[in-house]
Amino acid sequence: MAVIHLETVISAPRERVFDLARSIDAHQDTAAHTGERAVAGVKSGLLGAGGEVTWEARHFGLKQRLRVRMTQFERPQHFQDCMLEGAFRQMTHDHRFEERDGKTVMMDRFEFHSPFGVLGRMVDCLFLKPYMRRFIENRNALLKRTAESDEWRKYLQSPEQAVGKSASAPPSLT
Repeated sequence: MAVIHLETVISAPRERVFDLARSIDAHQDTAAHTGERAVAGVKSGLLGAGGEVTWEARHFGLKQRLRVRMTQFERPQHFQDCMLEGAFRQMTHDHRFEERDGKTVMMDRFEFHSPFGVLGRMVDCLFLKPYMRRFIENRNALLKRTAESDEWRKYLQSPEQAVGKSASAPPSLT
């Protein structure tokens, strides 16, 4: 089992950061270097409780698919997505959000197991863990930049736009 823990401090409201982190469109843009795109399930907008998405991307020169489900959802504190199908034997990603000193601290706990027993554990430690750490760090840096600028509006409705929309529209994000 490999586990990655990361913290990213973001100068933006927790609700905005939470919603950006579960935005399919923001995810595709922050992972563009791998060609990652949603090909099944929820393909745009916000992934919610029980929602599923299948991602297709190129990692290590190979096209791969990963189907995940949001298994826990407590807005705006925490959500968890778990792999249902994909290259890993098991994968769970916890996303936690805390308010500290007027900022949002986004905490990732990414746990995964590769198949193939001892060989898979060696691959996890030597290659996959550093690769996945860089992938998540790069994604978080782009989410931070987006949340701290007006770019977030590209992915989330402003409170004014949400008026009169369904109850699933996010509350105040400013």
